[in-house]
Amino acid sequence: MPKTKTAYILLFRGVGGATQLPTAPLRAALTEAGFENVATYISSGNAVLRSHLPREKVIASVAKICEDKFGFTKAIYAPTLEEWEVLIQNNPFPNFEAGKYLHAVVLAGDPTKEAIEGLRSFAVDGEQIEAVGRVAYLYTPHGLGTSKLGEKFDKGIGVPNTARNWNTVLKLLELAKKAAG
Repeated sequence: MPKTKTAYILLFRGVGGATQLPTAPLRAALTEAGFENVATYISSGNAVLRSHLPREKVIASVAKICEDKFGFTKAIYAPTLEEWEVLIQNNPFPNFEAGKYLHAVVLAGDPTKEAIEGLRSFAVDGEQIEAVGRVAYLYTPHGLGTSKLGEKFDKGIGVPNTARNWNTVLKLLELAKKAAG
C-alpha cells in the first residue's frame, strides 16, 4: 500500500540581507533529494514540497541539504497544507486593508499571556496582536518596519518564530495546493 504524501510549506528563518538561500539551486537540491513538486517563492526563505516522510524527517533532510550546499544553519519550520489552511482560517483580523500590513508568525512554542500583553503595550495607532495557538497575528497598518510592536516582537514573544506577511501567506497556500497534487 503506498504511503500518504503530505504537502509541506518550508519557512526558513532569517533569510534576507546577509543570509541568502538561492531559490533555483535550493529547488534543484530538494528535487534531487527526492522531494516532489518543489517550488520556491521569492528570495526570503519560502518553499513548498510534497513527501511521504514525517515532518521531523523532512526538516532534518532539508536542514542537512541547506547546511551542506548553502551553509544555512538557521531554523526551518514545516507546517502542512492543512495546518496552513487553519492558520488562514484563524486570522483574527479579517478586515485588514493590505496584505503587507498583516503578518502571521509561526511560533515554535506556546507564548505566555504575559508575553502577548507585554507586546500589546507597544501597539499604537490601530496596531494589534493576537495569538491563536502557535501562531501570532500582527496587524501594523503603518508598516512592520516602523512599528515599536514589530521591533519588540522577536524578543518579547519569548519563543523562536518566523513571520510572513499576508500576501506571502496566501501565495504559499496557492503553491502548497499545487504541490499537494
